[in-house]
Amino acid sequence: MIYPLKTKTPEPHIIVIFGASGDLTKRKLIPAIYQLFINNHLPENFAILGTSRTKLSDDEFRGRITEFLPATDEPNSEFLNKIYYQSIDYDVNEEYIRLKDRLSDLNIKLNIPANYLFYLSTPPNLYDLIPERLAIANLHLQTDGFKRLIIEKPFGNSLNSAKSLNVSLLKNYEENQIYRIDHYLGKESVQNLMVTRFANGIYEPVWNRNFISRVEITSAESLGVEGRGGYYDHSGAMRDMVQNHLLQMVGLVAMEPPVVIEANAIRHEVMKVFQSLQPIKPEDIGKQVIRGQYTASTIKGVATAGYREEPGVDPASHTETYVAMKFFIDNWRWAGVPFFIRTGKKLPTRVTEIVIEFKPTPHHLFAQGGLDQNTSNQLIIRIQPDEGLLLKFNMKEPGAGFKVNQVNMDFHYSDLANVKLPAAYERLLLDCLMGDATLYSRGDTAEAAWNFIQPILDAWTNDPSIPIYGYPAGTWGPYESDNLIEGDMTWRYPCKNLSDDGLYCEL
Repeated sequence: MIYPLKTKTPEPHIIVIFGASGDLTKRKLIPAIYQLFINNHLPENFAILGTSRTKLSDDEFRGRITEFLPATDEPNSEFLNKIYYQSIDYDVNEEYIRLKDRLSDLNIKLNIPANYLFYLSTPPNLYDLIPERLAIANLHLQTDGFKRLIIEKPFGNSLNSAKSLNVSLLKNYEENQIYRIDHYLGKESVQNLMVTRFANGIYEPVWNRNFISRVEITSAESLGVEGRGGYYDHSGAMRDMVQNHLLQMVGLVAMEPPVVIEANAIRHEVMKVFQSLQPIKPEDIGKQVIRGQYTASTIKGVATAGYREEPGVDPASHTETYVAMKFFIDNWRWAGVPFFIRTGKKLPTRVTEIVIEFKPTPHHLFAQGGLDQNTSNQLIIRIQPDEGLLLKFNMKEPGAGFKVNQVNMDFHYSDLANVKLPAAYERLLLDCLMGDATLYSRGDTAEAAWNFIQPILDAWTNDPSIPIYGYPAGTWGPYESDNLIEGDMTWRYPCKNLSDDGLYCEL
């Protein structure tokens, strides 16, 4: 089976995971590193040092993570023997000296140079503290090997906090040492978006305002807050999804061709898109941005609680679980083309996709032949699930006359039977170990995204006249979001399977 990742392996290294007793480490990070290991993408000499406040021995930590590895008759002892653990009090400077000593011991014992990847799988309030304390222990210096930080989202919870965090990090680290991870950018279909655009002569010439009528991006979740009500009630869909995942996808859809496929060139083009986002005027926020919150409902005969009934959620909460918005990009390529994005919890299905809708032909030759003039050609790029591409175009029905219907032409990654798609964290971890920041956010782009979003959040806080609409759990959100799209056009209602079309789909 072909495994489409880089053929080179990183230098020998130690991955230090802060927050190693947490859920992300067990569900995503350790399984991702394990897959890289068994597929021979890691050097012979590497180690994982987990660290958190919990008191554990090496063997106890290994025992805890074994259950999150693929079920086999025998756990891979070679992999488990590369895992170590050390407890730490994040607030105490001396603890980082002790960490440095442990790393030095492992360097000598395992014949590994001082190449360290520090992964902050911790609450956001530690994103500035841990790097600062590492620097006090001189664990940021690259005189004897690389030192890199991976920081999980959210990168700040406002424009000011994002700026503050950037200032704090850049006091001790170079920008090329900081990797702000967005797991959406690690998905194969997101990366293939650039290839679709820039490697195909049938798409790039028409990828502009002259031929595209609108762009639509949907990221829907069928689950609710799933026990994370206390966290989510201070976050909401705008901070949790729009500011990072969805705007990053907008950047890749809308960017100009980079000079080379290289981290700085690509991220520079994404930054130019963010700088071109047309600010939404305060008086238009209520019309261009729709927020909603799911209410109690019955899904497949099962009673489902509303958001305000979830554990940890304020019974009078105004936190949005759904956002739909319309905006424009003020540049030569996209002037006048509306971009529509939406995301929400407790929607009918879990799906993320990009819809490029092309303008209809200028002369409606076949209007009498049954062609709905509102039916335009579409290119759908499916990010998850059922990853692939779907092209919708018009064809004549067999028989007399010119009765026209829309048909589908699709490609599914699953059709590549001999290719295993790497999980997002596998790809991103390996990229960081190789020093490739292409799929990571840069500090200035994070601030630019916040600069666009912050006025909306401020308006929601300060203007009580802006409503938050209820929508029954299991539906496609507030019907008011349909008003964002002018005329008879509507959102695309995707299904689990890419080429299934319908008004309402369930998993």
